Amino acid sequence: MTVTVFIGSLLAAMAIGMPIAFALMVCGLALMLYLGNFDSQILSQNLINGADNFPLMAVPFFLLAGELMNAGGLSRRIVDAAMAWVGHLRGGLGYVAVVASVMMASLSGSAVADTAAIAALLIPMMRRAGYNLPRSAGLISAGGIIAPIIPPSIGFVLFGVAAGVSITQLFMAGIFPGILLGLALAVTWWWVARRDEVLAPPRVPMGERWRITARAFWAFVLPVVIIGGLKIGVFTPTEAAVVAVVYALIVGLFIYRELAFGQLYGLVLAAAKTTAVVMFMVAAAVVSAWLIAYANIPAQVTAMMQPFIGSPKMMMFMLMMLVVIVGTALDFAPTILILTPVLMPLVKQTGIDPVYFGVLFVINNAIGLITPPVGTVLNVAAGVARLPLGDVVRGVWPFLVAQLLVLLALILVPELVTVPAQWLNH
Repeated sequence: MTVTVFIGSLLAAMAIGMPIAFALMVCGLALMLYLGNFDSQILSQNLINGADNFPLMAVPFFLLAGELMNAGGLSRRIVDAAMAWVGHLRGGLGYVAVVASVMMASLSGSAVADTAAIAALLIPMMRRAGYNLPRSAGLISAGGIIAPIIPPSIGFVLFGVAAGVSITQLFMAGIFPGILLGLALAVTWWWVARRDEVLAPPRVPMGERWRITARAFWAFVLPVVIIGGLKIGVFTPTEAAVVAVVYALIVGLFIYRELAFGQLYGLVLAAAKTTAVVMFMVAAAVVSAWLIAYANIPAQVTAMMQPFIGSPKMMMFMLMMLVVIVGTALDFAPTILILTPVLMPLVKQTGIDPVYFGVLFVINNAIGLITPPVGTVLNVAAGVARLPLGDVVRGVWPFLVAQLLVLLALILVPELVTVPAQWLNH
């Protein structure tokens, strides 16, 4: 019955239009009243403790770094470099979108920011060249969700804090699966666009390619600095976020000189607004997490999943199916914050590696960003491309299926995650 009270109160609060953070507090309050243990002090104490967590400092800094990179010209130079190398191929702008998505994912952990930046740069070019716009917007949407998977990843920060798992190990484990998702998108784009007759840009001479790539040098250095620093232990993920901000600030102001001091206030304010939303959700989720543990909901979920305890792969498949369903209705961060405390005891009891589970869990939640009816990233792409949401939904289906197939492959062959992660973490 406690599971019914928890889910019912959460869905009811969301159904009347209540913001997710408040809905989480409402379902926590409903559980308290049902258990006869209402105490306002417990609510306020857990709310404060939820935001008072040092690793969460990475969130505002990574968000600010993303704003600085887009405004400072780093993102545009990555797209220019990708255009120089693959833009002349049949359907070349689609490959540019995929390459740029993978590269920008290593600069910013925000799917929304990456999708908006790439769509703003490429959609007008695709429109002029005669590309199928709904399909193009769908590809860019699917590419944008690689951002929470390749480090730096805000999703891994949230999961690591909620699950008590090493954020550095999660970062390292996300690199290869993120690249796999990019390859899957490239293959799918080749398949769906192979017969399109579109105007391809002329081949860029080799010397010019290298000159354009050299202009993007400082943008390419940042992921090397972050991943290298994490691997050799120079800084923690939180410190890496600060390094990313300082680096993007210096490059934007003094090297590329596309960032002006007058823009900084607006960029900091935009990052602060997004941070406030995320941090309030985290704080509210801690209230729910405490009550989930108090009500022994994980044990009830474990009892329901008991037939699969002996088979880690079958358990992973069932858990991922659950997350796919939830992801159609809930956004990225709330799904992580709500389900992590419920599922982690089950993961540990089954003997599943928490880092491996965390990678697949975050990938699945990222895919939820392009699944209707919510599909936050789909809405962003539709807005930038000035297309009806329904058109973008139709355009994204081939790429959504491809990414779900990659997720299935990761379930069936865990070594695709664990082996590269072991190498990168040593």
